Amino acid sequence: MLRFLGWFCVVLMMGCSQNALPPVDVTYSLKIENARIVDGTGADAYNGSVLVKDGFLAYVGSSNVSKYQALETIDAAGRVVSPGFVDPHAHGNAELNPIFRNFWSMGVTTILLGMDGSSPGIENLPEWMDNVNLARPGVNIAHVVGHGTARRHSGIGLDRNPSVQQLDSLANIVESQLLDGSFGVSTGIEYIPGIFADRTELSRVAEVVGRHNGTILSHIRNEDADQVAYSVRELIQMGADGNARVHVSHIKIVYGNETSSADRVIAVMDSARAAGIEITADVYPYTASYTGIGILYPDWALPPNNFDEVVRTRRAELAEYLRNRVHRRNGPSATLLGTAPWTGKTLAQIATEMDKPFEDVLIDHIPPGSASGAYFVMNIDVMRQFLRDENIMVSSDGSPTMLHPRGYGSFARIIRQFVLEEEILSLEEAVYKMSGQAAALLGLDHPRGASNTLEFAPRGVLKTGFAADVLVFTPEHVIDTAVFENPHQYAKGFDFVVINGEVVQREGESTGARPGVVVRKR
Repeated sequence: MLRFLGWFCVVLMMGCSQNALPPVDVTYSLKIENARIVDGTGADAYNGSVLVKDGFLAYVGSSNVSKYQALETIDAAGRVVSPGFVDPHAHGNAELNPIFRNFWSMGVTTILLGMDGSSPGIENLPEWMDNVNLARPGVNIAHVVGHGTARRHSGIGLDRNPSVQQLDSLANIVESQLLDGSFGVSTGIEYIPGIFADRTELSRVAEVVGRHNGTILSHIRNEDADQVAYSVRELIQMGADGNARVHVSHIKIVYGNETSSADRVIAVMDSARAAGIEITADVYPYTASYTGIGILYPDWALPPNNFDEVVRTRRAELAEYLRNRVHRRNGPSATLLGTAPWTGKTLAQIATEMDKPFEDVLIDHIPPGSASGAYFVMNIDVMRQFLRDENIMVSSDGSPTMLHPRGYGSFARIIRQFVLEEEILSLEEAVYKMSGQAAALLGLDHPRGASNTLEFAPRGVLKTGFAADVLVFTPEHVIDTAVFENPHQYAKGFDFVVINGEVVQREGESTGARPGVVVRKR
């Protein structure tokens, strides 16, 4: 063991060549032979082998390792071996529901939580991280601090004009979380309370993120076709003000049906990169979004305004707004509710059952904050255009409980539909977008602390010295089974899923292992 650890430390410090074989007189935990390796860098696949020891990749390369001893050997003949996927936009309660099988069943081994401006652990992040580790998560978990959560915790709340002292408090909270291991900040400035933040506030946050080499991941202010480019520019300005890396979460265009609309947004990001701003984005492969019903309501009907007072004094105006808004979003049949007692019904169906106009159904029965739903408001060709862009990676924006298939199918769907059926991406490109590229966004692709500690280990690429997050699969067998009518169905086709060197899925079946860790920036 001492001989192995000595060799392993040298590997981590010197970036050992992939062709340098480790000691042969050691028993490895896992050996994978006869593999077609897609390593997560975007490079061409090659034939090779993998050795795993103590949660790390002890060898990845093209040499024959048949003489090496291992506790388990996988013959990957005819199958692909890739890094586990990294989801840069996920949701879920890691303390109460830590298994996250929905993610690993579609090949995801690391998820990022704290999205859309809302995050856990605001009062004591190290304690939250410790609690998650004690809960034994099924996947690795990275954290970002939510701007909205920090805004509330700082005392700003719903204030549109925070004082200098309040902004100082907000900045201090963000900095504390970054120092405790968070990878950056998420914003949800289409939502309350983020919607109240102006440039001064956002720049103050960005300065802290930039100073600590973090990332700003933003649910931008408005995703509508006539506003999305402006909203992306606002994020770019935030990055420029703070010298920070910025990222557009789940990039989309609501009721934009021409691919030229995607091209215009991509051109805005390209121009920013030419000016020295680091900007990327992610996309999920569905044409329906999922969020709270408040997305349909005007600002003047949302907190801090009193909804009952708005209904009493401006009902006709509110009804007209909702009628126009919903019709612009493809009509009431395009809104599918995901909250009881409306679960699985469209707004049109509910209106028919209640025998009243859908706008009255919303006002009287489904006010802001009372429900969430899926909204079929995007165009698949626009989504394809985003997916093709080299600076846009893949996410799910899903969770174990959300009534949207993206939380169970996104990464499998990319392989099935966009690699095999439509050939929009090569397998190497797709794996890169789902692993190495997402890892690089957060800085997960290099060591961040103690070299022999999994919480600081590099991930996202099959490379000697990296954490052993590995998939073994036949691409043609990968299927996303989740649908809107039954969204909680596990993906199929990932024969082996390995997280931190432990097999969590063997021949498609769960092993019961839960070896995930909270990964930290420092």
